[in-house]
Amino acid sequence: MLAVISLLVVLAISFLVTRIASSALMHTGLSRDVARFQARSALTGAGFTTSESERLVNHPVRRRILMVLMLVGNAGIITAVSSLLLAFIGSDQESPLWLRVGLLVTGLISLWTVANSHFVDRHLSRWIDRLLKRYTQIEVRDFASLLGLSGDYRIVEWAVGPDDWLAGRTLAQSALAEEGLLVLAVQRKGGTFRGTPSGEIEIESHDTLVIYGHVDTLEQLDTRRRGPGGELDHLEAVAEGERRRRLEAERDSKRTRDAADEADDES
Repeated sequence: MLAVISLLVVLAISFLVTRIASSALMHTGLSRDVARFQARSALTGAGFTTSESERLVNHPVRRRILMVLMLVGNAGIITAVSSLLLAFIGSDQESPLWLRVGLLVTGLISLWTVANSHFVDRHLSRWIDRLLKRYTQIEVRDFASLLGLSGDYRIVEWAVGPDDWLAGRTLAQSALAEEGLLVLAVQRKGGTFRGTPSGEIEIESHDTLVIYGHVDTLEQLDTRRRGPGGELDHLEAVAEGERRRRLEAERDSKRTRDAADEADDES
């Protein structure tokens, strides 16, 4: 029984480590889907696709994250296999077989449910992001130095799926600028690269977009799907973008007034 519990604990820790690594990779500019795929590949030792692996191993921060994942993955796989063997063929078999199998199946179903829960995903991602911002300095330094990124603004690569809200729309129709998002480039599946794309370009499934914007808006776009729900999310994002721009304008105005008051006091 203890071996089964140990196996479930190892799997739970592996799930948590993968989510932390995915969030860390997203902070370096990868899209959510790519970050999760690469984190799981590194943890399990399954390997990478050639084009994506080059982008990761050539980036110093991403390379360190993957190295840690590979080390943790090797230890976790060995521990999981050992626990599984001890659970069913070990010498200590006080509990009946049906109880051990039932506990293992129940635990696996529970872990699978948690791993695919949008509620858990949303709150766990926010918790991990707060920890990463507080205890690390994971940043896309090349983008940050060129564009002066600060606060909650990021540049990310985002892969467009067939069910995503953007698929089949032109940039003009998507009105992402109204949400406060700026599309810097479009990478087609066939390899064609469109820098500073015009509003007439149509976003296709499997395109990869390079987008600049507020992290909350980027995360909302990443989960937005076709249909009425997606349209409602777009309208909410537009309203939130207008509110954010208004607050930023008010803060700028206040800083200008404060600076003028300080100058008057000094004179």
